[in-house]
Amino acid sequence: MSTLESIQARIEALQAKADALVAKQSESALQKIHDLMSSHGLTVSDIEQYSGKGNRARRKNSAKKQGTVAYRDPKTGATWSGRGRAPGWIANAKDRSKFAVGASTQGAKTKGNARAAVKSKRKGQPRGPQPALYRDPQSGATWSGRGRAPAWLASVEDRTPFLI
Repeated sequence: MSTLESIQARIEALQAKADALVAKQSESALQKIHDLMSSHGLTVSDIEQYSGKGNRARRKNSAKKQGTVAYRDPKTGATWSGRGRAPGWIANAKDRSKFAVGASTQGAKTKGNARAAVKSKRKGQPRGPQPALYRDPQSGATWSGRGRAPAWLASVEDRTPFLI
């Protein structure tokens, strides 16, 4: 029966053999790469240019960093990064700029203007609650014209008498 020490010794011997095989294979691969580079007159910098490794550092530096807008509640001192769901203390505020902290507020103003421009260019149905277009004279119930028609209006052929 094998003991723990003998099994561990075998594991170490096999690991040493595996490491030697990996070293031998990587040495032969490196030799092939060296031969190809020397036969074609290539250098390491040529390979870096081809793979784009040298360009990555330049792209990182030239990329514009998006500033985060931070908001602070003046009463409690709680903060919000401007991402994700807005906390209750700022959720219903019409003008969030009064809660903005630091010089990054100009980025927030331009973002807000861009959003307003996008909202004005939207096509299709407007979002949110709509004013009522139809009224039931008996019950006073109203309907905006969106979604399924209510029962008091669904069976009527001519809806013009119900228009507001």
